[in-house]
Amino acid sequence: MAAPIILTRADAARTIAETLLGDSGNRFRHTAGVAERASGLALRLGLDEDLLVAAAWLHDIGYASPLIETGFHPIDGARHLTREGWPAQIAGLVAYHSGARFVADVRGLSTELAEFPDERNLISDVLTYADQTVGPRGDRVEPETRYTEMLHRHGPCSFNAQADPLRRPYLRAIATRVEYLLHQN
Repeated sequence: MAAPIILTRADAARTIAETLLGDSGNRFRHTAGVAERASGLALRLGLDEDLLVAAAWLHDIGYASPLIETGFHPIDGARHLTREGWPAQIAGLVAYHSGARFVADVRGLSTELAEFPDERNLISDVLTYADQTVGPRGDRVEPETRYTEMLHRHGPCSFNAQADPLRRPYLRAIATRVEYLLHQN
C-alpha cells in the first residue's frame, strides 16, 4: 500500500500562487524567489518553515485580476485567503507584509486592513525581509536596492512614495533586526 500524500500549507500555497500568478512573468518569479528565500531564512533562524513559506508563496496573490477588490494587493490577497478558509495568521501575514500598513493609511484603507491580525513578530519580519531581498525577476538584491526599484516602478506621486517617510525607516529597521539575527546564527 502506498503511503498517503500529505500536502503542507506551503505546498497548497504554491499551487494557489502558480494558479493565480503563474502566467504573470516577473510577478511569479519574484514570488517563487521570496518563497525560496523564506525557506532558507526559516531554517537558519529556527522558525516555522511551513508557515513562513506558505505566507511567502501567498504574499502577492492579491495582484491577480480575479481577486482585485480594493486595488491594494495585500488586502485583496488576505480577503481571498479568508474566504477560502486559510488561517487568520497567514491572512494577516499577507495583509501586513512589507509595511503595508503605511501604504494602507495613505490609501484610506486602514479600516479594511484592520480586518486582519497584525502579528509584528519575527515571522512577519522575516517575511518582509524575504520580500525586500528578492528583486522583480526572483534574483537576490539588497533591501535598499529593492526599495528604490519599487519606488521608481510605482512613481514619485504613488501611494508608495507618499508612505515613504514612515515606511522606509520601518523596512530598514526590519532589515537590521533580521541581519543581526543572521549574523548571530
